[in-house]
Amino acid sequence: MRTICFYFQVHQPLRIKPYRFFDIGDDHYYWDDYSNKSIMRKVAQKCYLPMNALLLDLINHYNGAFKVSFSISGVCLDQFEAYAPDVLESFKKLVATGHVELLSETDGHALCALKSKDEFTRMVKTHKEKIKKHFDGYEPRVFRNTELIYSDSIGATVAEMGYEGILTEGAKHILGWKSPNYVYQNSIKPELKVLLKNFQLSDDIAFRFSNKTWADYPLTTDKFVRWINNIPKEEETLNLFMDYETFGEHQWADSGIFEFMRALPNAVFNGSDFGFSTPSEVLKGAKMISTIHVPTPISWADEERDLTAWLGNDLQDEAFGKLYELEEKVKQIDDAEIQRDWVYLQTSDHFYYMCTKFFSDGDIHAYFSPYDSPYDAFINYMNVLSDFILRVDKRIKEKNAK
Repeated sequence: MRTICFYFQVHQPLRIKPYRFFDIGDDHYYWDDYSNKSIMRKVAQKCYLPMNALLLDLINHYNGAFKVSFSISGVCLDQFEAYAPDVLESFKKLVATGHVELLSETDGHALCALKSKDEFTRMVKTHKEKIKKHFDGYEPRVFRNTELIYSDSIGATVAEMGYEGILTEGAKHILGWKSPNYVYQNSIKPELKVLLKNFQLSDDIAFRFSNKTWADYPLTTDKFVRWINNIPKEEETLNLFMDYETFGEHQWADSGIFEFMRALPNAVFNGSDFGFSTPSEVLKGAKMISTIHVPTPISWADEERDLTAWLGNDLQDEAFGKLYELEEKVKQIDDAEIQRDWVYLQTSDHFYYMCTKFFSDGDIHAYFSPYDSPYDAFINYMNVLSDFILRVDKRIKEKNAK
């Protein structure tokens, strides 16, 4: 039987409060607690709680034949603890069914894989410990990096950490004529299996579902099943990867997105030769067809599927560079608040808000940003970073003076 692998990214950043130049050296708390709590509770009511309840119903109704997987960022887990313990409990109920897989990632939903192998491996270990703590000793075996960022060398590092597989984007410029509907292997560490997102069918749900100007609107389960039946029979794995906030937040409830998901398993079981599997089950059951070569990092963001959503313009590069200049100093400091802020300041969203792209991708960036412009995002972040640098330097001086 061919299989559908659903993967959902669950992430909410800790947003920085308005932080003025005159706050530098005086105010050392950077986080907008009111906004973070308000947004978390809003998304919980619109997405997390109703969608978790729906998935639990489907898993129970189909006796485990319906399965999904999640990666939940560490910064999101921290906010569940603080603002939405009911959401955390609902995820625990899903995992307890035995038919939901949790994936590893970086604790801070960070871009550290692009800059520091040490920081990357440290953050992955921290995230792994958080998953263990919250989910009764659960140990993920499959990895997905922040925003599905992947390259041959990142994959090799992930393999060294003992993971069986990794998820990434089925980018056209990497695949060429190949299909994303197979299992591939890393070019440096061939024991690491690579699952690729089918971005066409994933984005039909995640981005186009409620778009009334889309030629295929409205998307029904019957139509979707017809499409997957058109996939060549030898292509055994359909990877549908998307933000979990697709359900109820990006695609509102009145679009019919919840009804679509509730009806999809029945349509698949009765109208196709597909079933559902978790990433680990896919990796166990499917054979690798070939090596995939990704010398330059890819991601699942924007039209280019590269890193330009977060890095590449002068604002992003200056902020990113200044932040990671602090790594060696921060390692020497035994201070819980500095270590916390170090992790949260690495969250990729801060750099995403500084993106200066225009046209369609620019619209998407503006939708997610709490700032009026990328320049406001940069100024606010750099003010905070300036204060953080002062704190770090002060602690290093105190340490050296002992």
